[in-house]
Amino acid sequence: MPASLTKPIAARVRAYRRRQVEAGNRELTLHLPCEAVDYLDDLKERHGLQSRSQALLQLIKRGREVTQQQRT
Repeated sequence: MPASLTKPIAARVRAYRRRQVEAGNRELTLHLPCEAVDYLDDLKERHGLQSRSQALLQLIKRGREVTQQQRT
């Protein structure tokens, strides 16, 4: 790909990452079994979410709720 096309993309990616950090988010890379990714994709579709990240966040929130209920 010509450098003239990659520079604007790189600038957009840097800007996106900067906005994410400013919003209090962190980037995380995961290696998961295919079936776990398929499960996230299924949750994403069923709940009308925009990303796997949102599906994973929902699972984390549910897990926290269950854990907090067990402590009381």
